[in-house]
Amino acid sequence: MSSDLVDIKFRLYDGSDVGPFRYSSTSTVDMLKERVVSDWPKGKTIIPKAANEVKLISSGKILENDKTVGQCRIPFGELAGGVLVMHVVVQPSLAKTKTEKKIDKLPKKVVCSCSIL
Repeated sequence: MSSDLVDIKFRLYDGSDVGPFRYSSTSTVDMLKERVVSDWPKGKTIIPKAANEVKLISSGKILENDKTVGQCRIPFGELAGGVLVMHVVVQPSLAKTKTEKKIDKLPKKVVCSCSIL
């Protein structure tokens, strides 16, 4: 049956897409992450180095690595041959990233300037 195969495309942080690719409903989220990393477009400012730096979000939920595509698409019902879109969030490991320094400085700007008179 065709319901065993699912077309999935991955929406990146800048609105561009990777895919669509056809997956078996038994493929795991971890397998999808590996594919996203290996097919990541060249020239992006944020580039994941490994699958553990990628989070896939579908229907507002972060997908767990051990879930299958079949388990992830249950909330959608039948897509009538459409393509399932999963959002990709890259969270680089905390060590050795330059962008982390910028992020760390932002909260420090909020300083309480209360004075007791």
